[in-house]
Amino acid sequence: MGRITARRPVVRLSVGSEPTRRADMLAVEEPLEIRVAGTPLAVTMRTPGHDVELAAGFLVSEGVIARRDEFSGAIHCGGPGTGGVENTYNVLDLTLAPGVAPPAPEVARNFYTTSSCGVCGKASIEAVETVSRYDVAEDDAVVDAARLVEYPERLRAEQAVFAKTGGLHAAALFDAAGELLVVREDVGRHNAVDKIIGWALLQDLLPLRSVVLQVSGRASFELVQKAVMAGIPILSAVSAPSSLAVELAVTSGLTLAGFVRAPSLNVYSRPERILATV
Repeated sequence: MGRITARRPVVRLSVGSEPTRRADMLAVEEPLEIRVAGTPLAVTMRTPGHDVELAAGFLVSEGVIARRDEFSGAIHCGGPGTGGVENTYNVLDLTLAPGVAPPAPEVARNFYTTSSCGVCGKASIEAVETVSRYDVAEDDAVVDAARLVEYPERLRAEQAVFAKTGGLHAAALFDAAGELLVVREDVGRHNAVDKIIGWALLQDLLPLRSVVLQVSGRASFELVQKAVMAGIPILSAVSAPSSLAVELAVTSGLTLAGFVRAPSLNVYSRPERILATV
C-alpha cells in the first residue's frame, strides 16, 4: 500500500510464553502543509492519500469555499521528507477560482494540528462556529433505524488499511437509498471527514442533501460542524458524542446519532429523521 502503511519490527509479549520478534504493519502518519496561492494556511498530521480531497474539504469546513466552481486546482510542492531528503508530496498548494476571496488571516493556523484534534489552537470558541452557507435544518431526509444500524459494519468491511494496521479512523457517506457512496480512512477522524467532504466538493455534490455521514469513532463538536458546513443532515457515530457536539447539532438542526451498534442507537437531536421499526 505504498506510503499508506509501513512495516516496523516489534517484540510481542504474551504472559506465560517466550517473547517473539516479528514485523508489524503500521498506518503511516505524515505532515501535510496546506497552502493557498503560495501562502501557508495549516499543517495537519494525516495518512497520505486523497490529499487534494483533504485540503478541499478543509477549506469547506473553514467556510472558505462551498461550491465546486470556487475551487480551481491543487499542486504538490517540494517539502521536507525523512532523513532530510526533500519530497514532493507533503506540501499542497491550492488555487481558488478568480474572484474567490482568500482565507481570512484568522483562519490561518500557523501550528501543527494533531491527528486527534483539528480545532486545537483556534483563537477563540467563536471562531470555531463558522457560519455555514447551507441550512441542514430544512432537509427532510429520513432513514430507517434498521438500515442505519447496519452502516458501522458496512463501513468496517471497507476499511482495508484498518484491517492491516488497526490504526485508522474512517468515515463513509450513504445516500437516501442506503447506497455506499464513498469511504475514506485517516489517522485523524477529522481528516477522514474532510476527505469525504472534499470528494463531494470535487464531484460537485455540495450541499450533501438526504445523506448519512457514518464515522467509526465518537462524534466530536468538530465533526458536527464539518457536517453542517457540507449540508449533511444526519451524522451517525459508533461511539458517544460530546456535550458540545449535541449542543451544536440541536442548534443547527442536524440529526445526531451515537452508540450506533446493531440492534440499537441513541438519537440526540432531530429524532424524527430516523424511523423506528417494530
